[in-house]
Amino acid sequence: MKVTSLASRGHALKDPREQLRILNEETPVLATLPRFGQMLGQSGLYPLKPTGIDIFQMNLGYLCNMTCKHCHVDAGPDRKELMTRENLEHCIRAIEEIDAHTVDLTGGAPEMHPDFQWFVERISKPGRTIIVRSNLTILVTNPKYRAFPEFFKKQGLQVTCSLPFYNKFTTDKQRGEGTYDRSVEALLDLNRIGYGQPGTGLELNLVYNPAGAFLPADQASLEADFKANLQRKHGIVFNNLFTITNLPISRYLEFLLMSGNLDEYMQKLVNAYNPAAAAGVMCRNTISVAWNGILYDCDFNQMLEIPVASAGSRHIRDFDADTLNQREIVINQHCFGCTAGAGSSCGGATT
Repeated sequence: MKVTSLASRGHALKDPREQLRILNEETPVLATLPRFGQMLGQSGLYPLKPTGIDIFQMNLGYLCNMTCKHCHVDAGPDRKELMTRENLEHCIRAIEEIDAHTVDLTGGAPEMHPDFQWFVERISKPGRTIIVRSNLTILVTNPKYRAFPEFFKKQGLQVTCSLPFYNKFTTDKQRGEGTYDRSVEALLDLNRIGYGQPGTGLELNLVYNPAGAFLPADQASLEADFKANLQRKHGIVFNNLFTITNLPISRYLEFLLMSGNLDEYMQKLVNAYNPAAAAGVMCRNTISVAWNGILYDCDFNQMLEIPVASAGSRHIRDFDADTLNQREIVINQHCFGCTAGAGSSCGGATT
């Protein structure tokens, strides 16, 4: 069955408030689960405070060439939201103001933003890490995007790519028919110009997230499996594998509801709460900028439209690092996804 965005279907889950209501009170099990804030309190971490802004993460828009089942962004070809040139200029000023050492570009498919290359050229400088989060398939879609790997190389971008698994069945089931073959083609193209190859300095990372209602396996073990199988089957090499826990929001929440797994999955996340992972959650050293310029503690809060609790600096045009570093991070029940087991972040496990 073809997957379309919640927004295009007019689905009730397109409303973030409905998602939060479900997570907090849809069933007796959900209503009686420990609150995330209580667990933080027991760990001596409430209220949760930032440690600084080490990672400047930007969502360039929800436009994407794919419509994956697990997508927490609800991105797709039918989405039209894109960051304006004005907000991109505000981001450049903020990045230079704090001299951000890591800028993380995500979407949607960030490559599809018409100002993508212009923006990267504006912020690129020695010593700054710029991450592009690619779905891989966009890089083999047409001649325009097939040229992007060479642009990535010229700018020294770190490429972090989604690949649910090292076989066709699992990957295509989660992300659509033909995804695995196109992903392999894109990875081989990236390898060919040096990405993932020893000694080139061109970093190529893969992202794994479970294809069902379960937590990721051990990151190091999965990385070894991915490396062995992709090398044996296709001759593909890469640097790191990041395991990410699916957070119960957006289209993944829809999957949990339709499959009858929501109660069990939330119990699993709560039972696997790890205080060490809570201390290292990514929202403590990240600021997330939405396509419309609104600031969030993380990408997931962005999708749930829960902005930073910093009245004087809620939009990128009003960016004030000192004010943001004093804020209290906004939490809710979905946050259990980042503190379960070995922890989860955009950079993989946190413990």
